[in-house]
Amino acid sequence: MAFSLGAVSSQASADERWSSPPASADDTPFADQREAVIWRQDTFKETETLVRQLRFDIVNQRDLSAAGPRIETLRQIVNADNMLPAFIEGSHGPGSDARPEIWKEWDRYREGFDRLDGEIATLMEAVKNDDLRAAAKRLSEVGASCKSCHRGYRY
Repeated sequence: MAFSLGAVSSQASADERWSSPPASADDTPFADQREAVIWRQDTFKETETLVRQLRFDIVNQRDLSAAGPRIETLRQIVNADNMLPAFIEGSHGPGSDARPEIWKEWDRYREGFDRLDGEIATLMEAVKNDDLRAAAKRLSEVGASCKSCHRGYRY
């Protein structure tokens, strides 16, 4: 079930669109909360795989040629417009790794995706500038950004 929701085409910013979590599956492309939970778990696993591949490319192989397309894929996957619809209010509990703090601290959680997007953009810039050292540092910052949300919002 690994699919991308794609960016919502609207003039409103992600902050405006996602000022609150989706109240029900009816407000999302998902049939129900369970489908949303499975999708977000699969999508985060895909994200972890991409970060590992980037680490191999940049740190182990010291080769930036494959990094650009992987970074763009990562950016498309973990942007707020793609991920936040899967966080239907109350979609935690059995079968989910999400903590209820996501919905209690929704603004902070949403802002985490914005920070991650910024980290990914600086990583892409380092790769475009063919700066291996900066790319390795920026990749580390992307990983730290991911981990910061996991610590607070994932069991």
